[in-house]
Amino acid sequence: MKTRKDLMKLLKKSDSESEQPGAPEYSLKHAEQRVLVLIDVQNLYHSAKNLYGTRVNFSAILKTAVSNRKLVRAFAYVIRTKTGEEKLFFEALTKLGIETRVKDLQEFYGGVKKGDWDVGIVIDAIRVASSCDVVCLCSGDGDFVPLIEYLENKGKRTEVIAFGRSASAKLKEEADEFIDLGSSLQNYLLKKSSK
Repeated sequence: MKTRKDLMKLLKKSDSESEQPGAPEYSLKHAEQRVLVLIDVQNLYHSAKNLYGTRVNFSAILKTAVSNRKLVRAFAYVIRTKTGEEKLFFEALTKLGIETRVKDLQEFYGGVKKGDWDVGIVIDAIRVASSCDVVCLCSGDGDFVPLIEYLENKGKRTEVIAFGRSASAKLKEEADEFIDLGSSLQNYLLKKSSK
């Protein structure tokens, strides 16, 4: 018996074999789909910084995630520091129509700092999933594989957007579609400022 994942791979393979050169790529995206976008800001920020030495263009990521479909909600999960220097960034996300979920950076004895939103992302995904057809997770964190499996078992289409070089192989494999931000860096990264 074939699983949903096997059927999706078979469909993608048979479609790509029948394509004519220059024909549009087959997609399971259509205008009537309702999309929930979950943006793991820390994951994308650190990937862009460590891999490319620059920052992420969240506006372009949101546009790709929605892809001319119906946006139900978009959440960005962010960490607030004591200095508050990220306030303008949070405001910029809000102006894009992204709701920010804010958590204070935890500082522990010995200087260890922690800011983790994994549980919050999972709770929002499960809470809002009944109102959407597609859940688009913008993160390469392999800890989300069980969430992707859960959503697919509930009949949701899952899409993951992340930098392929730092994304979990299992997460890329499990999602119905993986969009590699690294394949179009000029669109998804902000230009480095010359100082």
